[in-house]
Amino acid sequence: MAEALSSSQINSLKQRLLEQQAALKAHDQEGASWSDTVELDQQSVGRLSRMDAMQQQEMAQAEARRRTSDLARIEMALIRMTEDEYGWCAECGDPVAFRRLEIDPAAALCIGCAT
Repeated sequence: MAEALSSSQINSLKQRLLEQQAALKAHDQEGASWSDTVELDQQSVGRLSRMDAMQQQEMAQAEARRRTSDLARIEMALIRMTEDEYGWCAECGDPVAFRRLEIDPAAALCIGCAT
């Protein structure tokens, strides 16, 4: 069974969460232009080029949705830290293993409840 996290472990994981959050927000700002509407101007963009542009747009939008989801998970983990609930499974209340949190610091469930 996993043990409760020490304050140094929580601080280390909090720093990682804040770094991930900053990186995701920076990437969101860089990728904003990829989600713009693809123009129908057949004169400047050929049919295949437009299809490629539409595919890139869809991939950029999917990536943006994933980043939004990741940012929400990080925000929830930071909230759990301020409420002293971080490191405890949101489902069963058992401690979440430090090794699990090292892999995914935003994890809210122990391995038993996550599977």
